[in-house]
Amino acid sequence: MKICFCTDLDKSVLINNFEKRGWVQVSADDDWNFYWAGTGTCRNIFSVDSGYRMHDNQLINHFPNHYELSRKDLLVKNIKRYRKDLERDGNPLAEKTEVNIPGGSKYLYLDFIPVTFVLPADYNMFVEEYRKNPQSTWIMKPCGKSQGAGIFLINKLSKLKRWSREAKTSFHPQIGKESYVISRYIENPLLIGGKKFDLRLYVLVTSFRPLKAYLFRLGFCRFCTVKYDTSVTELDNMYVHLTNVSVQKHGGEYNNHHGGKWSVQNLRLFLEGTRGKEVTDKLFGSITWLIVHSLKAVSSVMASDRHCFECYGYDIIIDNTLKPWLVEVNASPSLTSTTANDRILKYKLIDNILNIVLPPDGIPDVRWNKIPSPDMLGNFDLLIDEEIAAQDEGAPSNNGKSRSNNNRWK
Repeated sequence: MKICFCTDLDKSVLINNFEKRGWVQVSADDDWNFYWAGTGTCRNIFSVDSGYRMHDNQLINHFPNHYELSRKDLLVKNIKRYRKDLERDGNPLAEKTEVNIPGGSKYLYLDFIPVTFVLPADYNMFVEEYRKNPQSTWIMKPCGKSQGAGIFLINKLSKLKRWSREAKTSFHPQIGKESYVISRYIENPLLIGGKKFDLRLYVLVTSFRPLKAYLFRLGFCRFCTVKYDTSVTELDNMYVHLTNVSVQKHGGEYNNHHGGKWSVQNLRLFLEGTRGKEVTDKLFGSITWLIVHSLKAVSSVMASDRHCFECYGYDIIIDNTLKPWLVEVNASPSLTSTTANDRILKYKLIDNILNIVLPPDGIPDVRWNKIPSPDMLGNFDLLIDEEIAAQDEGAPSNNGKSRSNNNRWK
């Protein structure tokens, strides 16, 4: 069978992978089997108005309402709802602990997003929280933008009010202005060489119900080009605070050779050498936990269409106590290569994704059970497969299907 692919993105890491498999490129109006689309195209295909019906031999790279995880305001809303639901059910995962912080208690196991409010809707709640600790710094992000666009830091309520006036945005929930999230800024990030960094990890989801997800081992750290400085004078210097390559590459200190990036493996070696193996293992275990529970938080609301899979870009910041914080999740992580290592990594990423989402014969087919053999995972590790887990519960052995991998991150 001749497999036809279609894509909105003219990226060599995609086209080369498709053509290596002997696939033929066609336009969106032709019959296609595999579509690597932008989120806008995906929205159009799934819209009620389009009347488009997918066949069994068609796959597309987004879930219809992926934004439940990737829009900053909806991610926060879904995680808060997930915690409340578990709390209501008396689930021990939602256990809280009394701590000496504003608010007095926090989740013992599910405390992986900074305190966050959506503006303008939660403005009064934010002010109440702010007044408990008026020395704190907060970071404002527009909900629908990416690559660091429109982000700024505030440390005074007056600054927020002034911005509101200048942006002509009344903090009134009834007025349909662009919404923002405002989160407590993590002021104690782990620094390496005096610089702030975050982690970009790739997570592949092939189904939300049952939940099936994989973690790509070859993630990387993205470093700021300027040393971290918490002084008020540097509050507006985004080269100090934002790790996005789209921001940092415009700085005078940007290095085109390594792109301000470090592999996750190098980070692990550095932490084992400076902090010890035990706390490093605990950190990486916490990162896995954070990813799984953020996916569980949206699994009940996600339209788990069998034609869909999605590769999410997770952005995680580690603080100096080696606690990971989920900053945001991207539905279309960049496939642009800024360095040679970048190109190799992203080529492998796409190749491995194709091996997992396609049945053994390589022909798209939604009737397949989406359980790839272990030798097809490449650089991915299985994070969670609720279908295999359910089978295991009723079976004496796990039939050779590993649910966890002790060598993850190695």
